[in-house]
Amino acid sequence: MRGKQYHQPLKLTAPWEKDAGFGRKLKTYRNHTKIIAQPGIVMKVLRRKRIVLFMAYLLLLVLTMLNLANYKWTKEPQQCNHQMRSTTYQSRSDIRFLYRPSLAKKRQLIYVLTTWRSGSSFFGELFNQNADVFFLYEPMWHIWQKLYPGDAVSLQGAARDMLSSLYRCDLSVFQLYNSPGGKNFTSLGLFGATLNKVVCSYPLCSAYRKEVVGMVDDKVCKKCPPQSLRLLEEECLKYSTIVIKGVRILDVNVLAPLMEDPSLDLKVIHLVRDPRAVANSRIKSRHGLIRENLQVVRSRDPKLRRIPFVDPGHKANKKDGSDYHSIGAMEVICDRTSRTLRTALNPPSWLKGKYMAVRYEDLVENPVKTLRSVYRFANLTTNHDIEMFALNMTSGSSSSSKPFIVSSRNATQAASAWRTVLSIQQIKQVEDYCHHSMSVLGYERVRTAGEAKDLSKSLLTHSRL
Repeated sequence: MRGKQYHQPLKLTAPWEKDAGFGRKLKTYRNHTKIIAQPGIVMKVLRRKRIVLFMAYLLLLVLTMLNLANYKWTKEPQQCNHQMRSTTYQSRSDIRFLYRPSLAKKRQLIYVLTTWRSGSSFFGELFNQNADVFFLYEPMWHIWQKLYPGDAVSLQGAARDMLSSLYRCDLSVFQLYNSPGGKNFTSLGLFGATLNKVVCSYPLCSAYRKEVVGMVDDKVCKKCPPQSLRLLEEECLKYSTIVIKGVRILDVNVLAPLMEDPSLDLKVIHLVRDPRAVANSRIKSRHGLIRENLQVVRSRDPKLRRIPFVDPGHKANKKDGSDYHSIGAMEVICDRTSRTLRTALNPPSWLKGKYMAVRYEDLVENPVKTLRSVYRFANLTTNHDIEMFALNMTSGSSSSSKPFIVSSRNATQAASAWRTVLSIQQIKQVEDYCHHSMSVLGYERVRTAGEAKDLSKSLLTHSRL
């Protein structure tokens, strides 16, 4: 038996196919053994796996690129330009979104920082008359009316937040200061709307054309159809320059967060005027500024010692009370102006190249030269019509007009009217409040009533700005 077994062909059995002691094959390894025995099948399977892995890697790469594009879009500062707002909504995951047109150039934003009775209504008209400017007149008036009698300083934050929205053409912020249950705001519901060239001109109204220079008649504009704020927003988006004039931001430092915002290109034009002339105009307009005077006076520091407002032994009357609030408000106004000027004299990085001071006296003395300088700063181009408008409005025959109404007048004469109207006590009171800002801006103090009334002597010197 053993001899025969040795002469038979030798049959090799793989170790893993043996069952210890029983000689049975393990069925669980049979398929594996067949695959190993056929290397062509192995290569084919590996090839398929390689293709699948490559396709998965390629898909992952595409998804990653889309995700990065989506992340970049959400992190980019978004400008409220007409192109982005007017296009039909498109999914950010859509591959076509990667090939969208580049964002429009940043628009120039201007804030005219000033105070009541500084000639700001006329100065604002120099922008309102420009066909390339979207101009808003005193939008923060709505805040002060709604939150009355809040003091002036505590309302600064709300005013800045409103500006942040308006410079992005988001006018829905006005609804926050609407009366409960009141009608929605319209284009004619904004403060000063009936004198606004955008509101009163095509396409919102057919009464005027924006490119034609000339004052708007509020009686004509009142007949314009009230348009929704949404339509006014669409108009805002068409303009490359937005200018807002306001008297309710008291200090340029309040605007620092907006001027540091990389998505905004905000500049400040600081319109100033001799504070004694401002005080005189405030007294003249006291009935129209009752609420504002009270709100400003409420911000005074009660701990400060002040010189008496009237001469000793003078019998006070109601007129003195009104004058007290008109002149008393100058303490807060000049204190905040002084803070602005200190910042401007040593400007931080966010203010460098973005601040310009304009004296009202220089504007009315040489309106065309000042206008050209202001327009260069605002990246605007002047033209003959606007220059003649500025010249005519400052060289009229009348010496004064109704408060808050822009009209042609002898502006140079009006600028020095305070010298013959204010008492020496009132002049000293204002100078006591405003001596620092007067020194920086080049307004000389007076020693006597005779010196104040001597109009042959100029009280203007060079500004330190």
